[in-house]
Amino acid sequence: MNSILMYGASAAAAVGVVSILVSGYVKAPPDKAYIISGVKKNPKILIGRSGIKLPFLERKDTLVLKQISIDIKTNGYVPTLDFIGVDIDAVAKVRLKTDPEGIKIAMKNFLNMSEAAIAEALTDSLQGNMREIIGTVKLKELNTDRKKFGDEVQEKAQTDMNALGVEIISCNIQKIEDEKGLIVALGQDNMSQIQKDASIAKAQAERDVAIAEAEAKRVANEAQVAAQTEIASRRNELRIREAELKRASDIKQAEADAAYEIQQQEQRKSIEVASANANIARQEREIELKRKDVEVTEQTLEAEIKKKAEAEKFARQQKAEAELFERQRRAEAEKFEREKEAEARKVQAEADLFAKTQEAAGIRAVGEAEAKAIEARGIAEAEALERKADAMQKYGKAAMMEMIVKALPEMAASIAKPLESIDKVTIIDGGHGKSGVDSMGGFVPSVLARTIETMKEVTGLDLVDVMKAETYDAKVNRNLTVQGDAKAAVETVLEAEPAATGENAPTEE
Repeated sequence: MNSILMYGASAAAAVGVVSILVSGYVKAPPDKAYIISGVKKNPKILIGRSGIKLPFLERKDTLVLKQISIDIKTNGYVPTLDFIGVDIDAVAKVRLKTDPEGIKIAMKNFLNMSEAAIAEALTDSLQGNMREIIGTVKLKELNTDRKKFGDEVQEKAQTDMNALGVEIISCNIQKIEDEKGLIVALGQDNMSQIQKDASIAKAQAERDVAIAEAEAKRVANEAQVAAQTEIASRRNELRIREAELKRASDIKQAEADAAYEIQQQEQRKSIEVASANANIARQEREIELKRKDVEVTEQTLEAEIKKKAEAEKFARQQKAEAELFERQRRAEAEKFEREKEAEARKVQAEADLFAKTQEAAGIRAVGEAEAKAIEARGIAEAEALERKADAMQKYGKAAMMEMIVKALPEMAASIAKPLESIDKVTIIDGGHGKSGVDSMGGFVPSVLARTIETMKEVTGLDLVDVMKAETYDAKVNRNLTVQGDAKAAVETVLEAEPAATGENAPTEE
């Protein structure tokens, strides 16, 4: 009984394991990738093969690998290299990469997304790349070599798609339209050129036909004239015998020749009229083609001027914004500097206040000391002046004489002062047999002597006699002496003056 129970339990376990394995069996089609993750660090990727997913422990995600078509449109006119707006409709074929590195990137971006969702996610990037390429080519190159343009878009966009795990299979241009209809104008220009070439070829063919017809008629005419000449010569031989017959024959021949000439002139006139009509038609066609060229040129210039104006407007806007930002930045910097300067001035003002307070205290102390010194010096000077005034009052003329003696050096300096401003002196002749140099050298002494004479007349004091009173000649030969009162007055004044200045009295010589 126990054995039966054991076998039953084993069978039930086996059936359970098989059921779990059957429920976890998955098989991926070739155009999808099943991503099984949950147990292992690296997920298991199934593409076109089968595998086992552990229930409750692992999960299955889907990644679409089939080719996806994406409609790329500029959604408006985008300027080319020659500033002509174009609207382009293109179709790109893409698919997710299946290499180990590429599929890991694609799993991060497009897991469990439908084809429409993937196409919508890639449309903006592809449109942006196409707009960038449009700005690098001209309209004519864009229209004549669409494959090159599609390859450039594919190459440019592939760089961005690699970061998304997407491979671009192809990029085809479906439709190109320009803003001003210049593509149609270029087609009309080519058509006009083809029509012009055809008209020229037709006119040349008609000219060749006319020339050939005229040449054939000329040859026929020459042959006919030769035949007629032969006939005439033969008839001349028979003139005598057949005069009447020849006369009738000549008349008929003249009529035939006139008719032929008239017919030839009519044909020549018809050829000339046809040639003139062909020339007129050709000239009219050339005028029409030139008018078309002028219209196309005007439209092109209008488009270029408009785009240039828009570009200049955008550049001015960007420049104005940059200048506004720069002014704001400078204003903020200046405000910050002013705040810092205000703080620095505040600190400096506090330091200056403290320094000035200390300096004022020092100045006040120095001023008090100087005031005391000045007071003492003033008292001494007042006492000296008082003694000097007493001496002057006592001795009268002697004191006056002492003042005049002291003033002599200043008088001499004042007399000689004007000579300092003389830069150059040219002496021609001193007159009376004297040198001009002697006159110039004696100017100061002579003026000083006249000044002393003037003082003698005004004050009655003879300074020369005073100065000579102590000499040998004055005392012995001339018996000249200075009164005792005057001499004593001078000595008293000289003694009082050092007492006022605090210096020793000079020694009398």
